[in-house]
Amino acid sequence: MRKTLILCLFFHLSCFAQNRELLYNFTSIPQSSLVNPGADVSYKYYFGFPVLSGISANAGSSSFSAYDLFADNGVDFNQKVRNVINKSSSRDKVVTNQQLEIFSGGLRVGGRDSKSYVSFGVYQEFDFFMFVPKDLALLALDGNRDYIGKSFNLGDLNVKAEVLSVFHVGFHKKVSDKFVYGGRAKIYSSGANATSTKNSGYIYTGQQAGTPNLYNQIISSNLELKTSGLASFTKDEYEGNVARDIANNTFFNGSLGLGIDAGITYYIKENLQFTASIIDLGFVRQTKDIETLTYKGTYQYNGANPDFLGFDDPENVFDEFDEAIPRDTLYNKYTTWRPTKIYSSIQYSFGEARPDDECNCRGSAEKYYKNAVGVQLFGMSAPREPLVALTAFYRRNIFRKLDVKATYTFDTFSNKNIGLGLAGTLGPVNIYALVNNILEYKDISKANSMAFQLGINFVFQDKE
Repeated sequence: MRKTLILCLFFHLSCFAQNRELLYNFTSIPQSSLVNPGADVSYKYYFGFPVLSGISANAGSSSFSAYDLFADNGVDFNQKVRNVINKSSSRDKVVTNQQLEIFSGGLRVGGRDSKSYVSFGVYQEFDFFMFVPKDLALLALDGNRDYIGKSFNLGDLNVKAEVLSVFHVGFHKKVSDKFVYGGRAKIYSSGANATSTKNSGYIYTGQQAGTPNLYNQIISSNLELKTSGLASFTKDEYEGNVARDIANNTFFNGSLGLGIDAGITYYIKENLQFTASIIDLGFVRQTKDIETLTYKGTYQYNGANPDFLGFDDPENVFDEFDEAIPRDTLYNKYTTWRPTKIYSSIQYSFGEARPDDECNCRGSAEKYYKNAVGVQLFGMSAPREPLVALTAFYRRNIFRKLDVKATYTFDTFSNKNIGLGLAGTLGPVNIYALVNNILEYKDISKANSMAFQLGINFVFQDKE
């Protein structure tokens, strides 16, 4: 059981943040409006290939890699786990995000010369956030025998997880050559949620001088786990399919919530651009299949270290513990807030060109720039402190309908994260692929973070 818990813990440690630095302001991809509703994009209409228009997955860790746990180097696995725990801290952040776009589309409204657009779609998303509970991991792995006099902090337990679907409708308008604004309304449908963020307490074992066999053990607990959409799966009488039932709850019977996105693009000069956006400013009111488990109270034991293996019949000890720190089950509705993301960028463009590349015989084609450089800032709300990242980027228009973007990102997980994105359009077919931390692909097992996103769209413009 102990090994199972540890493996589950480290599976979740293999996660990465929700920063989409390659997609942000990569306006040749329609999905760039998902991270900035005010992105300067234009089309007659577009629609995404169902289920394949937006697929993304992220994985990473701020303190170790898969190689640290599974390398064939002769080191015992338990020792590898212990080494990983010892070099981690309770400030290490654990975040993951997976997203699958079910369908999406957009169209211009107001006539041929209009620059107003409506977009819509549905996507499924999974979020996981946790601070590494180092004290609890040490206690689970080693027990308290070698930690007499140490106080294990129960407040290290800080975790949130949710699977949900998002139905959204957006509007954006290019007011002038200098300014674009946009917004999006969202309806969240949460299929399953688990939240445990307001925990405190400690476990302490002391020993009086001169009495090596007498101990003073104190457990002060203020633990709380709120769940929605999960309680029925733990019942003995449940005989359904968990994956199928969670999917059904996510799209058709989930707890509901509301959210908004907003963004702008402003051209300080013709070739100097500023952008900013706020994404997922919203909440979910958890009302379906809700259950809150609490362990609150204080237990103190004085005397010889009790034997919990059954030789000394410790029933009285268990009874005293249950009475001092009872498990209570509540059924109150609760509200969870979405992890809100903020993006901003400044971009300088150069290398003036025209759509016919050299000849502008008709004199009607608008010019564009083949190159752009700049910086992007990302922030995301979190229980204790926000996640932040800084990205430098270079974007190049190789051909009229083939663009590449390269990024260098500094964040919690890496200081050498180089990303590469490619977006091309052949006829109406728009295909894109974005890959993060490409230097680590020579040996993925040693990577601290990996991320990718890909998709296929059909984009239609007015005929010249």
